[in-house]
Amino acid sequence: MALTRGARIVISIVIVAALVSAAAVAGIVMFATRGPDVPDGSVLWLRLPAALAERQPDDLLSQLGGPRATLGSVVGTLRMAAADDRIRTVVLAPSPQPLQWGMAQELRGAVAAFRESGKRIVAYLEYGGSQAYYLAAACDEVFLAPTSTLDLVGVAWYELFARDALDKIGAYPDMLHAGEFKTAANLYTEQTFTPEHREMTEALTRDFFDQLALGVARGRRMLIGDVHALIDDGPFLPGDALARGLVDGLLYEDELLERLAEGDEPVEPLLLADYRRVDPASLGLGDGPRLAVVHVTGAIVHGKSAGGTAGAATLMDAVRAAREDEDVEAIVVRINSPGGGAIASDLIWREIALAGEEKPVVASMSDLAASGGYYVAMPADVIVAQPGTLTGSIGVVGGKLALGGAFDKLGVAVEEVSAGRMAGINSIVNPYSEAARERVQQIIDAFYEEFLARAAEGRGMTRDAVHAVGQGRVWTGRQARDLGLVDELGGMDAAVAAAKRLAGIDAGREVTLVQYPRPRTFFETLGEGLEIRAGGSLLDAILPASRLAAGADAATAPLRLFRPGEPLALMPYVYLWE
Repeated sequence: MALTRGARIVISIVIVAALVSAAAVAGIVMFATRGPDVPDGSVLWLRLPAALAERQPDDLLSQLGGPRATLGSVVGTLRMAAADDRIRTVVLAPSPQPLQWGMAQELRGAVAAFRESGKRIVAYLEYGGSQAYYLAAACDEVFLAPTSTLDLVGVAWYELFARDALDKIGAYPDMLHAGEFKTAANLYTEQTFTPEHREMTEALTRDFFDQLALGVARGRRMLIGDVHALIDDGPFLPGDALARGLVDGLLYEDELLERLAEGDEPVEPLLLADYRRVDPASLGLGDGPRLAVVHVTGAIVHGKSAGGTAGAATLMDAVRAAREDEDVEAIVVRINSPGGGAIASDLIWREIALAGEEKPVVASMSDLAASGGYYVAMPADVIVAQPGTLTGSIGVVGGKLALGGAFDKLGVAVEEVSAGRMAGINSIVNPYSEAARERVQQIIDAFYEEFLARAAEGRGMTRDAVHAVGQGRVWTGRQARDLGLVDELGGMDAAVAAAKRLAGIDAGREVTLVQYPRPRTFFETLGEGLEIRAGGSLLDAILPASRLAAGADAATAPLRLFRPGEPLALMPYVYLWE
C-alpha cells in the first residue's frame, strides 16, 4: 500500500529529527571527551562540592545530570596537576559544609603529594570551619574571605536518644546485643549515655581533637601547645585570625587571582569540571598492570546494591569477577560502610577470603569501616586506614520495635494467627517472650563468637585479645593501628602501594585501577527503574538536607533496611559531629 504524501512528510521529519539528534549527541560526546585548553602557567581553581561521594553514583538521576566530583576524582585531579607542566598553581577551596575526617585526611595526603612536585598550592576559605581549616592548613598559604570568621573551635560530638519519644507513642524497643560497647541500639533503648557509651565517645572525641591540633601544628609550623591554646580562644574574627598567624591574608576571590597573576596578565582560573576532561594517560598516568578496586559503600544488606547500600549479591559478583580476571594482579577493597546485616557481611567476607587465596588483597578504609565494614576487611593481607577512620565495633546487635502500644493508641487492632511455637518471634506487635529472647540472644552471641574467631584468624591474635578490644567498641584508625586491628595509616595511595608491593610490582611503576562493581550503563539503570539513593534523592537535589534531617534519616535506617530480629554487625548509626 502506497504511503500518502502526508505520511511521507511525517516520516521524513522524524528521520531528519533523529539524524539531527544523533549528530547533536555525537557533538556533545566529542566535546565532553575532548581535552580542555590548558594554557601554560594555568591556575587550577579546585572548588570542593558540598558533599563528596566515595565513587561516581550510577543511578538514573546522576547519569542524566552528568559526572559529579568524587573523592577519587579530586585526588586524581591533584595528581594530574602535579604531573602537568602547564599547571603552575592550585587554589583549593573547601566547601563550607564539613567533611568527615577520613575524607579530609585523604585530601590532605593528596595536597602533601602535590607539594612534593615543587608547585604552589594555596587554600581559599569562604568560611573556615574546623575540618575545612584542617585541610587548608596543609597548603602553602591560607587565605580567608574578609568577612568570614574562622571557626576553629575543636571537635563536638552529638548523639541522639529517642527512648522517651518511643515511650510516649507506646513503642517498646526490645533490643539485645553482644558487647558492652555495642551501642547501636542505644538510640532506641536509652535516655542518655550508658557509662560504656560515654567512655567510648569521650575517647573518640579526644583523639579527633588531638588529630586536629596536630594537623594545624604541622601545617602552620606551630607548637602543639600553642595550637591547643589557639583552639580554646576560637572562633576568630578575620583580623584576629590574621594577627594570630592562622591565615596569610584576607582576600576576595578576585583579589587572590590578582595576587597569583604573573606580570600584568590577568588570571583566568581553570575550573575542576573542565580540567577533569584531561586524559591522565596524556600525562603518563594511569597505565600499567591492572589492580581491581572493589567499593563497599553504604550499609551492608542482602541482594543487590541500591539506594546507597552495599548489596551482598552485587559485591560477591564484583569480588568474584576481580578474582577470575587474569589481568588483575591484586585487589583493593575500598570500604566506607558502618556495617549492616551480619549474614550479608559474612557472605562478602567469604568471597574476599577466596580471592585472597589467589591474589593479594588490601583493605582501604575511608570515613567508616566499622562492625560489618570491619568484618569484610578482615581477610585482607594488609588493612590501611586513615587516622580519622571510624573502625572496629566488633560486636553484634539485634532486636525489634514492638509497636502494639502505639497501635492501641491509634485504635488499630492487629490479630495474629500462627502455627509453630516461635512463629511470632519477629512480630512487630508484641515484645519477645522469655523463650524467644533467650533464642535471639543465643544467635547474637554465636555470631559474635564467629566475629571474634574471624578477626583473630585475620589479625594473628587470640580470641581473648580481640574480645578485649571488641565488645562493640568503635576506635579511630589511629587507635586501631596501635591495637593491632589496622596495619598502616594512610589513604588510597598507601593501599595501592601495599597492593603493588604484595603483587611484586615496582613501587615507581604506574598501575591501572579498574573499578568494581562495574558502573551500570544508562540503559541498564533505566531498565532497573529510577532509584533514589541515600543522600542523593530528587528531594535533596531541590532542597538540600539539613544535618538534622540527615540524622533522622540515619536514625531510621536500621528499621528501613533490616528485618525485625536480624542480627546486625552495625556500628552506632547516628552521630552528628563537627
